[in-house]
Amino acid sequence: MKQPYQPMGEAPAEPLSAEAARVLVVEDDPTVAEVVSGYLDRAGYAVDLVGDGPRALTRAAAHWPDLVVLDLMLPGMDGLEVCRRLRARGPVPVIMLTARGDEDDRILGLEVGADDYVTKPFSPRELVLRVESVLRRTRPFRPGTGTPLHAAGLAVDPAARRATKNGTELALTLREFDLLAFFLRHPGRAYGREDLMREVWGWDFGDLSTVTVHVRRLRGKVEDDPARPRLIQTVWGVGYRFDPTGTSGPPEE
Repeated sequence: MKQPYQPMGEAPAEPLSAEAARVLVVEDDPTVAEVVSGYLDRAGYAVDLVGDGPRALTRAAAHWPDLVVLDLMLPGMDGLEVCRRLRARGPVPVIMLTARGDEDDRILGLEVGADDYVTKPFSPRELVLRVESVLRRTRPFRPGTGTPLHAAGLAVDPAARRATKNGTELALTLREFDLLAFFLRHPGRAYGREDLMREVWGWDFGDLSTVTVHVRRLRGKVEDDPARPRLIQTVWGVGYRFDPTGTSGPPEE
């Protein structure tokens, strides 16, 4: 059962530059919905607000959003199923709202393609900053990141946000794309999960299982045998290393 929402106390956020990006907020709790939509609206976003899963899909089909803020627990259709169906229709960043302590649910959210999550009770200003951060990464032209990357049959075009394997386009989420691009830019070097969270997610702290889940999902799309990855290898006691030579790594547990 949902607990009453108690937003963390703070002053209202100052407006942030959002260039009128459209954000679909899917939340059935009236208090949370009011707080989230109010802060996003004041930050300059065009906000669509719905209270259940079926209406979220209908609204998204009518006005495709630039980003979705999606509650995990919804009437009619839960957030996981909504995320799956949105992903089947087209690429869209998703930030999932979850109850604190529901670690398994958060991991499931990442597994079905959520790009980020925020646990309740949360800081509305933090949520706005997360939205801004995710949307910034969807914009193609960022200094120093526009050069196409190629290695081991993989090709990444940061400007077009397009990735292929042996000429076949890969269906990657926002974070999967950024993670793959980072690995291709830094072949042969081992990175800890803390390093990847800082460099790819832009966070100085957070749940490191986020990195683990995204690496696992990315391996499932770029490796010939994800159970024995040759490209994105585990470096025990350190983290992960991208090996463009494709030397066989240890089997994954």
